[in-house]
Amino acid sequence: MTQTIQVAVPGPFAEPLDYLAPTNEPLPQPGMRVQVPLGRRQLVGMVVETQAQTHIESHRLKSIITTLDSEPLIDADLLALIIWSAHYYHHPIGEALISALPARLRQGHAATPSAETLWQLSAHAQASDLDALRRRAPRQAMLLEHLMQSQTLTAAQLAGLGGDARAALQKLVAKGFATTQQQHHYGLMAGRASEPAFALNDAQHTSAAAIQPGHGHAILLIDGVTGSGKTEVYLDAITRAIQQGLQTLVIVPEIGLTPQLLSRFQRRLAAQIAVLHSGLSDSERLNAWLAARAGKADVLIGTRSAIFVPLARPGLIIVDEEHDASLKQQDGFRYSARDLAILRAHRLEVPIALGSATPSLETLANARSQRYQHHQLSERAGQAQAPLMRLLDMRGQPTHDGLSAPLIERVQSHLDADGQVLLFLNRRGFSPTLICHECGWLAECQRCDARMTYHRGKRRLHCHHCDREQPIPRDCPSCGSVDLRPLGLGTERIEQALQSRFADTPLVRIDRDSTRQRGSFERQMQAAQRGEAKLLLGTQMLAKGHHLPTVTLVGVIDADQGLFGADFRAPERLAQLIIQVAGRAGRAERPGEVAIQTHHPEHPLLQMLIHGGYPAFAQAALAEREAAGLPPARAMALIRAEATDAAAPRRFLQAAQALAPETPAVERLGPYPAPMERRAGRYRAQIMLQSDQRAALQTLLKQWLPRIHSLRESRRVRWSVDVDPTETL
Repeated sequence: MTQTIQVAVPGPFAEPLDYLAPTNEPLPQPGMRVQVPLGRRQLVGMVVETQAQTHIESHRLKSIITTLDSEPLIDADLLALIIWSAHYYHHPIGEALISALPARLRQGHAATPSAETLWQLSAHAQASDLDALRRRAPRQAMLLEHLMQSQTLTAAQLAGLGGDARAALQKLVAKGFATTQQQHHYGLMAGRASEPAFALNDAQHTSAAAIQPGHGHAILLIDGVTGSGKTEVYLDAITRAIQQGLQTLVIVPEIGLTPQLLSRFQRRLAAQIAVLHSGLSDSERLNAWLAARAGKADVLIGTRSAIFVPLARPGLIIVDEEHDASLKQQDGFRYSARDLAILRAHRLEVPIALGSATPSLETLANARSQRYQHHQLSERAGQAQAPLMRLLDMRGQPTHDGLSAPLIERVQSHLDADGQVLLFLNRRGFSPTLICHECGWLAECQRCDARMTYHRGKRRLHCHHCDREQPIPRDCPSCGSVDLRPLGLGTERIEQALQSRFADTPLVRIDRDSTRQRGSFERQMQAAQRGEAKLLLGTQMLAKGHHLPTVTLVGVIDADQGLFGADFRAPERLAQLIIQVAGRAGRAERPGEVAIQTHHPEHPLLQMLIHGGYPAFAQAALAEREAAGLPPARAMALIRAEATDAAAPRRFLQAAQALAPETPAVERLGPYPAPMERRAGRYRAQIMLQSDQRAALQTLLKQWLPRIHSLRESRRVRWSVDVDPTETL
């Protein structure tokens, strides 16, 4: 009897599709890739079940074309985790499974690491052969002499020998003087363990000792002020995992944090380390993925998608900067890497450490209910002291391109004392827009409900929402005036002001525009860390997790931009950002200072941060969320729709509302326009779902979504579901 196989394939399919087992091939197992027909296409899919029951008659089923793997690429535990995730986030199962693979595996390439050609001396080669070659083929003789000395030549060694060394070596192979061999390599970085471990203080020791690789599951929040040595706690636990022969998975929110962490791990750990993030080539990502799967990597450092990497010897999971919104995928498969890391650690029965100086309110709520162990590092490591924080009242103050006289005075004072100064503005470009001084016209994006940012260096207007660019107009499109002026502040404008005011002071600007070239971010950060640049200016790229030991002053140029955001999480994000950037000051022996420019010095959020720090803010914010019935007090999901027709998303969501099962346990709000209704030429609307019971919300979505899929209106819009959204915009 022909066996039915369930295969998850890319596409809008909530469940796997049924296929017949391939003929003249061994039966594929769950976790293997197969090539299958779908309509007129051939796709790469993942086997989910081999003993499948089907209601489709066998003569109507198509057969699997071929099996691409000789063994499962992902084990049963990881396969089950991804399937659970697809159901929880209500995403097509095939899209979830295939997106969990590196690009080359999604494309059907073999699951083998990169290969390097080695040239070796043949056993038949003699010294007399060398003498004969010197007369008629000197290049071959030179290469044969290298082989006789070293026995092996690699491609990297050939690069230093000049000329067409490969062709000459091939001739040596043809003559029997040399042989070739393909050697696979995973691109691992060897830890040198060149630095001794630091002596942990009491709080660090208590936190590190609580992380017990090899002793079952535990969830630990390492809640440490900036500079308190959370990484030392991680390194202590990772060292013990390595000693037990166990692997550690380290999740970081952004690739900008990876080089610094990698360098520190290499200096401290005697281990093989793999790195996985979007800045690598497809081959490099595949190598890291396979190294972790094969157990070749002792430590894997990766961004969000690394949560789906198979581990041969799992022992510990660490999520650094667990509060960061970058850990949530914002399109396609909208999963939270932090939340899935917690679930994966539970299923693997290994400990997980969540680290942050500004923990998310969700994580703090779980810690306060004792679901998580809460370990606090309330003091900076070594002799470093917490910086002095002060508010600079901007009301009525004259400014020089956004820099007040008190801030300029503080900058000059710290520079005179041979300090390093970091100025923070989370807005790139020269100014947020252009304005006509005659009629008030503003440079607005024609495709978004947003203004276009003025980039003076490129002499372009650029929409940061849809990526549309256009030249700067010669005159006002509304009144014809040529008096167009930049309105507001961006990092380019602040850079110009600093260069004018501190002309002899080396300055580095770090934002997405200044770090587009590969390696530029690393070079600029190294200059900052070595103290070569005395003035540092940047966006949140500069604020997160970087150790800048010579910074003595941090200036927040505009603290007001996040005080009145439309998203209910805006105050939390602003508080986290201010505390994170403030933490760059005074991390070594010299005391630090933080100066925050604001037009609202009496605002409760700023007052709480100045006088009580992040804990005071978090306590008040949790109480407000509880009173307002917002996460983490309640579970939330969004159903979003967008279309080029302004009315279509609202019509679709109204039709969807009519099909919703009635349940008093779930509150439905909307449909209503998204806070930015038009983006990239598409109009957006949404429905918000909230419930005190997460299970009730999931039950509603499971019953409701198939009905929505059947709507005729669903084919006229793009729509999606976002469970546990981190952005409501």
